Amino acid sequence: MSAETAETPETAEPPAAGRAGAEPGGRPGSVGERVREALRRARTALVLFAAVRAAGMLCTVGWARHTGRHPRTLLGGSWDSRWYVSIALHGYGAPVPAGMWPDLPVADLAFFPLYPWLVRAVGTAVVPVGAVNAALLVSWAAAGVAAWGIHAVGERLYGRRTGTLLVVLWALLPHAVIESLAYTESLLTALCAWSLYALLTRRFLWAGVLAATAGLARPSALAIVAAVGAGVAAEVWRQGSGGAGEGGGRGPGLRLVAAVLVAPAGWLGYVLWVGARTGGGPLGYLDVQELWGSRFDFGHDTLREIKHLVLAGAPPVHFMAVAVIAVALLLYALLVLDRPPVVLLVYTTVLVAIALGGTGYFPSKPRFLLPAFPLLLPAARALARARIRTAVPVAGALAALSLGYGVYLLTIASLPL
Repeated sequence: MSAETAETPETAEPPAAGRAGAEPGGRPGSVGERVREALRRARTALVLFAAVRAAGMLCTVGWARHTGRHPRTLLGGSWDSRWYVSIALHGYGAPVPAGMWPDLPVADLAFFPLYPWLVRAVGTAVVPVGAVNAALLVSWAAAGVAAWGIHAVGERLYGRRTGTLLVVLWALLPHAVIESLAYTESLLTALCAWSLYALLTRRFLWAGVLAATAGLARPSALAIVAAVGAGVAAEVWRQGSGGAGEGGGRGPGLRLVAAVLVAPAGWLGYVLWVGARTGGGPLGYLDVQELWGSRFDFGHDTLREIKHLVLAGAPPVHFMAVAVIAVALLLYALLVLDRPPVVLLVYTTVLVAIALGGTGYFPSKPRFLLPAFPLLLPAARALARARIRTAVPVAGALAALSLGYGVYLLTIASLPL
């Protein structure tokens, strides 16, 4: 192998599942030691992620100051951020933030409560720095935890190099600027990534608890709930086929049953609470979503928007959304051909279906796809095998696109994200 050729993950370093100490029985004794070891393995990925996102924020801050706008307003007060900060400060049912649509008292019920809860807790109890600053701190911390979880999944499956490149690609997505804003995609990604890792390591109850928590973050957390169900079903089938497992061949164990029951609790609990509060019953949350023009129509609205772009044209953000959707579908096909673990396939399939199959503001669809990081696995594996003289220019081009487009979204386009 030449010096310019990157080794494949399989030859450079075996996946975590094949290394000594990777399974519970072989891990260091204390939780603290496990965490330190996991952080050590992810150190390069986390440093690169922090560097990329810091560069993105510096570009945004510099251009914001050039145009006479306060950077904190762009990062912490853009569109959905204002709704979340309002809920954190005043709870649900408060007056609609100035200039926001729709101007209806129940509109804020469309936003799930976990992020506002964390913002309120951080801003009042941990570091009393104000709601907007607290919202940014929560989002940035969640993005870091998400990067760590993404690395853990990639390393578990294909080795440390692929895990690192998976994190870098997630940081360099065209809409990766969202990872630096006071939005909830990073929080959802963090919870889903670690839930998937728990499923891959057969910690089913932990996976269910994380999925339940994710269910309080965004409606698209249904994807991780489905993944937990698929993981438990696969484990029951494996046990029934004679493999050793929690149930000892006598049916699903208590942890498997508990995981399936716990996983949907957060999502279902909030949806039912909204129904009771609005008087709309179990479907009351769907009525709230209708206020925003959001419903599931199996992709008809997406196709109609694409047709309209071809015939009538639109701002650049619409065309970028089409490009992201096209690449996402290509990566999904490659992921399916790669035959990933069933939990990753189910999670990604449901998330892509929710993002592309619903109505609503079309340019937001790339943002909805941010938690679908397994789509990047084929690209990460390809880069891990590529020559350095190929991988570096590709990463540089992606960085230029991501940083430049992030500045455009926040400071020039001035459209909802």
